[in-house]
Amino acid sequence: MSLHPEALKLIKSFEGYLKRLRDGTDRVKPYLCPAHVPTIGYGSIKYDNGRRVRMGDPPITRNRALELLAWEIEQICEPGVDRSVRRKLHPLMRGALISFAFNCGTGALRRSTLLKRVNAGRWEDVPKQFAKWRMGGGRVLRGLVRRRVAEAAMFMRGVEQLHNPAALVPVHQPTKKPHRSDHSQQSAPSIWARLRRFFIGG
Repeated sequence: MSLHPEALKLIKSFEGYLKRLRDGTDRVKPYLCPAHVPTIGYGSIKYDNGRRVRMGDPPITRNRALELLAWEIEQICEPGVDRSVRRKLHPLMRGALISFAFNCGTGALRRSTLLKRVNAGRWEDVPKQFAKWRMGGGRVLRGLVRRRVAEAAMFMRGVEQLHNPAALVPVHQPTKKPHRSDHSQQSAPSIWARLRRFFIGG
């Protein structure tokens, strides 16, 4: 999988591994996501044969859930992003867009103003466009707000790395701050300050 490891971690963290059976096997059964779409494992709405998940489907193991996650990223999200984006991207920028595509769909990305701003190289407008995609089931969802913050922060870190590779500590090296499961807190303070006005009104 060519996806940046941080982006994969972000996707897994926000999708979660749901809904676990209470039978000691760590298997999961289908569930309805906030948009009322049958889903299984790490946010998968389709199996690797193309069939959509149904609520009456049998449970799957964690390994099977990881297989479905990898299949959707490799066969749908990565090609969809790579076909749509015409700009050179840092792997973090690409990873943020793949996370968005996994959550919202490659069609949504293709039709979005977000993609237009990316292809125009208008990086300063990208966080605002991420912020617009926070609705699920007809209402604003806090989980989506947090996810868009994390994706925008990852994208902007990639922008800084793209234009000034020495600007940030390389992502594979430990930073001074301890690891946090909320990826939005891992961005540089200057990036977070720029994003606050789009997401939380700061």
